[in-house]
Amino acid sequence: MWLTDITEHPTSEGRLYCCAIKDLLSNRIVGYAIDERMTAHLAVTALRTAVARRRPAGVVVVHSDRGSQFRARSFRAVLTAAGLQGSMGWVASPGDNAAMESWHALLYKDVLDRRRWRTRDKLHQAIVFWTEHTYNRRRRQRALGKPTPVEFELAFTAQAGIAA
Repeated sequence: MWLTDITEHPTSEGRLYCCAIKDLLSNRIVGYAIDERMTAHLAVTALRTAVARRRPAGVVVVHSDRGSQFRARSFRAVLTAAGLQGSMGWVASPGDNAAMESWHALLYKDVLDRRRWRTRDKLHQAIVFWTEHTYNRRRRQRALGKPTPVEFELAFTAQAGIAA
């Protein structure tokens, strides 16, 4: 199961939006896109990135809220083409996407609330670095028994006899 959501971040140049996709098994962020506009294209780019990185086989459910970006024909077309199953939460029930919201909270705490961001480019770089190098590779996950998402996936694939 994958979770997805979009969050916005202020800079002196204006807002920057990040759509991320989280693999619920390992808590790893497997795809994301960052742009100055919150459009369906943002969600489609994040989903395409996740599909290209993971090459999912079997049934993979992609859960989101009911935002227009996730209801767009272009997003649903990528889901269908990749063989993914779409799922949407109920209105006014934020708990069903709580694991994705926890990633957003960490991003705010560790990156966004640390300083004022002058440019979108600097914030973009900080989000990418934090996601790829800190969250996925260095941040230990209590829910996983303390390994990082990358460590958990390596151990899981080794135990299951799956080629990484």
